[in-house]
Amino acid sequence: MTRIISSSLACALLAARGALAAGLTVDVDDVDSIKAAASQVAEDLMDYYDGSKPGHTPGILPLATGDDKDGKYNWWTGAFLWGGMLDYRSRTGDNKYDGIMSQGLLWQIGEHNDYMPTNYSVQIGNDDQAFWALSALLAEESSFTDPPARDPAWRQLAKNVFDEQTVDGRRVDDGDCKGALRWQIFPYNDGYEYVNTASNVAYFNLAAQLASLTDNKTYSDAAHKTFDLLTDLGFVSDKFDVYDGAHVDECSEVNKVQFSNTAAMLLQGSAFMFNYTNGASDWKDRVDGIVTATLETFFPKAIAYEPACEKLGNCDSDMTFYKGILHRALGWTAQLAPHTADMILANLKASAKAAVAQCTGGTTGRQCGYHWDGGRYDKTSGAGQQLSVLSALVSILPAQAAAPADGSGSANGTASEGQTSDQDTHDSLGAKAGASMGALVGAMLLSGFLLA
Repeated sequence: MTRIISSSLACALLAARGALAAGLTVDVDDVDSIKAAASQVAEDLMDYYDGSKPGHTPGILPLATGDDKDGKYNWWTGAFLWGGMLDYRSRTGDNKYDGIMSQGLLWQIGEHNDYMPTNYSVQIGNDDQAFWALSALLAEESSFTDPPARDPAWRQLAKNVFDEQTVDGRRVDDGDCKGALRWQIFPYNDGYEYVNTASNVAYFNLAAQLASLTDNKTYSDAAHKTFDLLTDLGFVSDKFDVYDGAHVDECSEVNKVQFSNTAAMLLQGSAFMFNYTNGASDWKDRVDGIVTATLETFFPKAIAYEPACEKLGNCDSDMTFYKGILHRALGWTAQLAPHTADMILANLKASAKAAVAQCTGGTTGRQCGYHWDGGRYDKTSGAGQQLSVLSALVSILPAQAAAPADGSGSANGTASEGQTSDQDTHDSLGAKAGASMGALVGAMLLSGFLLA
């Protein structure tokens, strides 16, 4: 039977189809437009998360096990899922995912409140554990809801991980790599005899952020010592190229492949140290050098690019998360070291624009792919792709002074057995990042933002 519809309804249907065909859109010079696009990307991202459904495990994306890796992820990716969502919440004010986020971050803390759940011991390296600690610390820095009284506070969880990774048992005890954090925690895991830069820069980043929050010399000393070690080993070059690592028995034979997530972690930690030391010249030189090297290596056309795998088309599911980690670290650096904002924001905005332009896939017409410089969807949708585009959008939004002014993020925490709890009297991130906001907002205005 023929159906007759009104002309106005027909126009609405045609408009809807046109919107789908157009995919995701954004004006990178308009805050409201960025927030609207980010909201859509976040919604599609959370479709990949099934941890809140009956019969599934909270906190993690569907796990890759054995040969079953299609559409599956490693345990550590859950840390960046929540880290990215925390940044999204902080910069947009959207708190509708708070319950899911809190459950996810707490479900994986493990039996000893250190992000080492026994069920996933074969997947947990020092880098993986530190990634979760950094997301817990971000929960405090962004004034996220405190855990229930029965659970440790966000800051205490991060401290517990720092304490464990500081001990000699996690580190190489002799030879040229002496003192470096091993990639793997357990000798039975592949990679135990490898020192990867990612584990060491994640520890460095954790130490730097704890120093900024607590003004505790233990953490600032650890950050200084770790950066010096990375340069002494040649894992960070004189030109601030950041390499992958080396085998314990061949520490001078550095694997010089470069991944953006590793450079990002080193940059973010250095930015925190620059801010914490009130712009000390050595940390300024490091921040400036890493920013320059990072943009040259990973933004060859002012668009995020993973040179180690993207040209050959062999990026695995882990690597689809790296661009988001990179964007977030650069966004934090622009906040913590405002003198870098002009250079950083120009690249982040161009990259975010390109990222959104290729989000035209799937049944919604807005699913995002992995390759951002081609201008079209590449049919490789996944959680990593969505999270990276979300982080690209969030990284160009004005940041807030994130740390809780009253230190409430540590109020409920107690130290785990054998681990330390210090008296934190200094919330330098809240004070200093807040003091930097005028310079940052000025830079964003010069970069084209029209702030209401």
